[in-house]
Amino acid sequence: MNHDYYKEYYLLERNHWWFKARERIISNLIKKLISDNNYTSGEISILNIGCSTGRSSEYLSEFGKVTSIEYDEFCCEFAREKTGLEIIHGSITELPFTVEKFDLVCAFDVIEHVEDDQLAVNEMKRVLKENGVIFITVPAFMSLWSHHDEINQHFRRYKLNEVDHLFKLEKNGKTIFSSYFNFFLFLPIYLFRKLSNLLKLGNKRKGAGSDFETFNPGFVNAFLFYLMKTESFFINFKIRFPFGVSILYVWKNT
Repeated sequence: MNHDYYKEYYLLERNHWWFKARERIISNLIKKLISDNNYTSGEISILNIGCSTGRSSEYLSEFGKVTSIEYDEFCCEFAREKTGLEIIHGSITELPFTVEKFDLVCAFDVIEHVEDDQLAVNEMKRVLKENGVIFITVPAFMSLWSHHDEINQHFRRYKLNEVDHLFKLEKNGKTIFSSYFNFFLFLPIYLFRKLSNLLKLGNKRKGAGSDFETFNPGFVNAFLFYLMKTESFFINFKIRFPFGVSILYVWKNT
């Protein structure tokens, strides 16, 4: 990823409606997972892979001791300076940890950046304790592919059955919950990306050219945050959305 983009990304992770709503959805679901699995909040061991500029590690620390890892060396240094977090430079396909080390392994919008996503999933399973949980999010549907994916160096977007396949090649373990999300905004985002691709709008934007730059903080930002965060209510009751801009997937090592 472009180094200048990380500076923008630091602010986006903390202010943009999509990041804030995703954070709310993830946090609420983790609270439910802790309750359902009789964990003690604050005491579980958490691995956060692809922590980027560190916001996800900050909010995960509410639930336990977080070990953060980031592949991009520049991003590691930048996030350390900005947040004071201890961040390990390393790869999801070669995690520098012993087997069965973590209660919760998280990779939020990470494996789409990895050419061998099956190896990435296998490595997450390797470092997971018995009865531990893997929690990932990924972008959905190749029909939504746009300049945004290219800027963010994605290899692919997923359908839910494709994520299922990654986790079910081995017979151990079970899927606790999976669903699309960012359901309510799917149609406008789909239309926006199709129009953007047609008119090549991504190449004309200032800065990195990501979709995240399209909406600045303000009324629109607040409205979109509110609309997307309401999906957390349905997800907490394990109501699955039939489609969406993203996928969340929760798998348990049994």
